[in-house]
Amino acid sequence: MNDATVPHSADALLEGVWNIVPTPFTDSGDLDTPSLATLTDFVVDRGVNGMTILGVLGEAAKLSDAERLAVIEGVMARAAGRVPICVGVSAPSTARAIGYGREAQERGAHSVMLAPPQLARPNDGAVRAHYLAVADAIQLPVVVQDHPASSGVWMTVELLLELAAASPRLRVIKLEDEPTPPKAGRILAADPTLRVLGGLGGQMLIEELRRGCVGTMTGFGYPEILVDIVGRYRAGDHDGATLAFHRACPLIRFENQAGLNLPIRKFIYQRRGAITNARVRTPGPALDPGTIADLDDLITHLGLASGES
Repeated sequence: MNDATVPHSADALLEGVWNIVPTPFTDSGDLDTPSLATLTDFVVDRGVNGMTILGVLGEAAKLSDAERLAVIEGVMARAAGRVPICVGVSAPSTARAIGYGREAQERGAHSVMLAPPQLARPNDGAVRAHYLAVADAIQLPVVVQDHPASSGVWMTVELLLELAAASPRLRVIKLEDEPTPPKAGRILAADPTLRVLGGLGGQMLIEELRRGCVGTMTGFGYPEILVDIVGRYRAGDHDGATLAFHRACPLIRFENQAGLNLPIRKFIYQRRGAITNARVRTPGPALDPGTIADLDDLITHLGLASGES
C-alpha cells in the first residue's frame, strides 16, 4: 500500500467526539476572550476527543482576521495539549484558505476543516483543485466538510474518493449531506480505510455509527452525552448506545431547529457556565421567551436541569 492509502497516526486521532464550539461574544458584540478559556475547559472536561473551532456555527464568516487569530491562540493556549484542535479554514478563495491553513498550522493545530468554496457554477474540477491546493500547502490532515446546506456544493461519493486517493491529507470526511447514513455506507464500502465522521448536531449519530463512521464532529450543548453514546458503541455496547441516543434525541432535535440551533446552543452553554453571554453576532437570531420555556421544560423532563447528564 502506498502513502495515499494507509491511515496516518494524525488521522487516527480524528475519531470519537470532536465538539464544534461556538465563538463567544460580549453583550456589545465584541469577541469575549475570557469565555474562550472557560469554554475550552468546559468542553475538555466533558471527555471529548477533540475540539473544532471556527466552523459554520462558530460564526467564522463574521470574524475579522485578527479575531480569527485571537480565537485560535486563545483556545490553543487554554487547551495546552489536553485535546487536539481542528481549525475551520473554509474561505471563498483558495489563496485565503491556504493562508488560514498555514496560520492554523503555525499555531499548533492538529488538523483543519475545509468546505468547498461557494461557486457561481460548481464543478468537480474546481472543487478538486481547491482541496488539493490546500492539502499541498500544509502538513496537516484536512477534514473534508461535505455540507451542501452551507456551501451550496454537492460532492459525489466518486469525488470524495478521488480526493482521498489524490492526497493522504484528504482522507477524513465530515459527512453532512443528508441523508448521511446511506452515503457513509457507500463511501466506506468503496474504501474502508477512510475515516468518516458524522455531524449535524448528532441527529443520525447511531445510524452513522452502524454504517461505519468513526464518530462525530459536531456541536451540542451536552457534549458528554455524545461521548457516552460513541464510547458505548465503540466498546461493543450497541444496545446501551442506542438507548442513550434515543433518550437524548428530543434534545438533539430541539437544539437543531433550523435558524435557532446556534442561539439555543449558546444559551445552553451560558446556562452551564461555559460562556458568559449567549449573544449571536448580528445579523443573527435571538431566542424568544416561548422557545426558552420549551427548552427548560425539555431539560427538566430529561433530568438535565442540574447541568449534568
